[in-house]
Amino acid sequence: MVDITDKPAWLADRVSEALVAELDLTPKPGLIDRRGAGVHHDMDYATMQASIRALHPGFLAIAEAGALPGDAVSLRARLGLLGREAEAAMLLATGGMNTHRGAIWCLGLLTAAAAARPAGEWQAERLAADAARIAAIDDPGLDPARVSNGKQAITRYGAAGARQIAVEGFVPVIKHALPVLQRTRTATGCEQTARLDALAALMAVLDDTCVLHRAGPAGLAAMQTGARRVLAAGGTATPAGRAALADLDHTLTGYRASPGGAADLLAATVFIDRLAEHASATATGDNAHANAIA
Repeated sequence: MVDITDKPAWLADRVSEALVAELDLTPKPGLIDRRGAGVHHDMDYATMQASIRALHPGFLAIAEAGALPGDAVSLRARLGLLGREAEAAMLLATGGMNTHRGAIWCLGLLTAAAAARPAGEWQAERLAADAARIAAIDDPGLDPARVSNGKQAITRYGAAGARQIAVEGFVPVIKHALPVLQRTRTATGCEQTARLDALAALMAVLDDTCVLHRAGPAGLAAMQTGARRVLAAGGTATPAGRAALADLDHTLTGYRASPGGAADLLAATVFIDRLAEHASATATGDNAHANAIA
């Protein structure tokens, strides 16, 4: 068990680790990874690295805000401000590229939720529920006229956007990606395989607004169908699963569609998994200490 003497700093470090884990995971269909830029022409691996470095202070500030006593409405307002500041730092570091806006949202909520609880209470469902309660509160500082690609996709296609996913308790993460991640890890002992399968689990169920914006419903359906084929073939530990993953990469390249929403939620999955692991170790350590005293 790791002793956390500075919880906000520890959480900010775990966020950075989760973002790096998502970036480094290779091969990811349509996404930037160690092979190259995927379908992107305006950003690459180095751009993503610069963004992750620039975001660390923002996540530290978010964790510090979450750790302070106060009411949920005030916290939501503070998180909105800090999120916009983090986004500004990201845009400055990347030359105006939106590399991690979705990650700022979902990981910011989860970081604040974790900061407000003792480490022994970092169970996945509990963190997701706490984050959902924060997400349900309107941000008083948000410009209602602000337009984003995701918002346009939500309006045009009626998709569940990032806020709805958060308010509903991150179902794609809690019910799909996280169980697959943990099950595949146990079965194979390979973290890369487990994370690739978790990404496929997300892509199989997520109405990814990044894909919808670029490729419409046809592209989204192709992504979901291709991801289901990966899982049905036994996942990326099998030759058939790897072949299905390569087919999915080819499909998304043809659509010029990058599943950025799934990538953001994969980072959230890795983050929640790490915190839940720490909570379990904390509980085990506490039980062992109690037994020793008895």
